[in-house]
Amino acid sequence: NRKTLSYPALRNFVKLELCRVILEKFGDVDAIAGVATGAIAQGALVAEEMELSYAYCRPEPKAHGLKRQLEGKVDKDAKIVVLEDLISTGGSSLKVVEYLRAEGYNVMGMAAIFTYGFQVAEDNFKDADCEYLTLGNYSSMIEEAVSSGYVKEEDLAKLAEWRENPATWG
Repeated sequence: NRKTLSYPALRNFVKLELCRVILEKFGDVDAIAGVATGAIAQGALVAEEMELSYAYCRPEPKAHGLKRQLEGKVDKDAKIVVLEDLISTGGSSLKVVEYLRAEGYNVMGMAAIFTYGFQVAEDNFKDADCEYLTLGNYSSMIEEAVSSGYVKEEDLAKLAEWRENPATWG
């Protein structure tokens, strides 16, 4: 029988766990860059908790206004960890990493809340020479969902089918 966390408690838990794993994996970090739009809020919370500089970055420059891709101020020599909410293929996340590196920023790696664990993401991060870590993943989520009775054993075949090729499933 597990206690359900309130939204503020869950938000705080995720924030603190991201801080912990960032410190464990990357050590001395100077700044956090959240990937727009999903990781903007969580990135700001993590940067505030760690007392670090913060910016958020879009995968593409904004189409109007000042047409910026990076919003916020981070020193060029800062050691940056990019923060993402969800990694599926890694495409939008790695566009941010590429941009920051091309602009001369020292990107140490990426932290995310969740990944589907698709092989394409593993390959993309390896090709980009970008270390990453996540708090959760699809396989662990499904295991927990089955053990708690939320997902039935007979549904596992459908879930495995979806995971093989989500773009064409259904």
